[in-house]
Amino acid sequence: MIDHQRRVAIIGAGVGGLSQAIALKTKLRFHDFTIYEKGSEVGGAWRANTYPGCSSDVQIHWYSLSSDLYPLWNKSHGLQPEIQAYWIKLTKKYNLYPHIAFNSKVLSAEWDDAKKQYTIVVEDTFSGKRMSSMAHVVISAVGVLEAPKIPYEIPGVRKFQGTSFHSAQWPSSIDMQNKRVAVIGNASSGAQFVPFISEDPSVEVINFIRTPTWFTSRPHVPYSDTEKWIFANIPLAMRLHRAWIMFWFDFPSIVRPSDKALKKRREAMTKYILDKAPTRYHDHMIPNYPPGCKRTVANSGFLDILHRPNLTLNFDGIANIVENGIITKTGEMLPFDVIIYATGFISDRYPMHVRGLNGATIQGYYDAHGGPTAYLGTAVPGIPNFYLLIGPNTGIPASTLFMEEVQIGYILQLIEPVLSGSASSFTVKASPTDIYNAKVQERISRSVFEQCHSWARTNGTGKVYNPFPWAATLWWWWLRKPNWDHYVAFGAEKWVWARRKKVVKNILKCAAVLMLSWSYISGSAQRIYTTWW
Repeated sequence: MIDHQRRVAIIGAGVGGLSQAIALKTKLRFHDFTIYEKGSEVGGAWRANTYPGCSSDVQIHWYSLSSDLYPLWNKSHGLQPEIQAYWIKLTKKYNLYPHIAFNSKVLSAEWDDAKKQYTIVVEDTFSGKRMSSMAHVVISAVGVLEAPKIPYEIPGVRKFQGTSFHSAQWPSSIDMQNKRVAVIGNASSGAQFVPFISEDPSVEVINFIRTPTWFTSRPHVPYSDTEKWIFANIPLAMRLHRAWIMFWFDFPSIVRPSDKALKKRREAMTKYILDKAPTRYHDHMIPNYPPGCKRTVANSGFLDILHRPNLTLNFDGIANIVENGIITKTGEMLPFDVIIYATGFISDRYPMHVRGLNGATIQGYYDAHGGPTAYLGTAVPGIPNFYLLIGPNTGIPASTLFMEEVQIGYILQLIEPVLSGSASSFTVKASPTDIYNAKVQERISRSVFEQCHSWARTNGTGKVYNPFPWAATLWWWWLRKPNWDHYVAFGAEKWVWARRKKVVKNILKCAAVLMLSWSYISGSAQRIYTTWW
């Protein structure tokens, strides 16, 4: 039974935070929670990233909440406005808006061990006014796409006098007509918006590429009215379609492709890129690392527009940025009116102060372990009743929402005893956390992820902290239920007693079944013996 004196705080009203809130309402019938959102609307990355061409690079039926599949998606890959509209619709459906504090940035959460609760400090992003509140459980749904990364390591970034911005902070009023535009970066976002901004022949675009990217053909295929009708009206059709997508993504992680298959894949991807790209770029377009080391980018138009006369790819490297442009490492000065940074996100640091037991902090734990580290990417030693969605080493780009849903089910099991008043807190132990992460890093050391550098490493060169190096189905198996021996429980006498009673009850049930089975077998044997002898 839920104790309605208990409160939950969720940080972030993106996909993870909204999914967690929906689960609290539908699975636990719990309503005493607040979602703190620094923006003015729900959607998280899908609210913030409004650059032209922004879309999912995963099939949209797989990137939908399993409890709320949507049959009327327009294409196989959803565009940003459609995806955000989907999450706004779910927010209304589950009446989450009254639970959301918008324009509220969480600055800190500190554990009071005497009261067994967190004091949370929140800042109004408009007025700067600070307020405090309390919660017995805090769930962090800030994700890894929360803090845009501007490459300040490039000399002169702050000197540029023109317009500059990160792709995740796209100005709604920007006019690029007759402008010279520099795009720095060529991964997922850059490859999506460059085709759009270069449509206007008056816009001269130079895309600076430090490291080439593996591209794969992933066209946005429109769903026909017939397909939408089938999804909406034929039972299980949409779920079977979704299951096929999952199988297609997860199978290579379950059954490792042979070296011959991997070689063929690399050759096919190389041919695909070279067939699309102009000859002058051939020496620069093929990465020197294997496919899968970094996130493979879906070619949703980028390779097809490289012949445009107003678009140039530049592989010379950037020496520094000056007031009116960029100086390359070859010494060439290129003037620009606009610089767009498509340079990823800061994810090797936790974006707020969280203090747990005996002065322990999340960032302190990260620093002590060479970068982001957590137990099952979800809990941090010394930090009671605090859980991370899409925490360290939970990244499977094709299965992000699935990974979050599995985590949410796991977290519900951990917080239900606290919300029911059967326990005060649970804190993961250090030893199983160390053992788990040693296994993760050992696996990564033997994987493709170790063969290149990306923003998913600490300081760009150290620990690989983003990918989950196994199949998503294994993630589900590991998180289907908590290993309670890996947690320290406080104020949990009722909960421990209830668990013991449940164990005894299950043992008695099994014993009764065995006795009945033995009785039936013995009686049958006796009848057979009597009949025959």
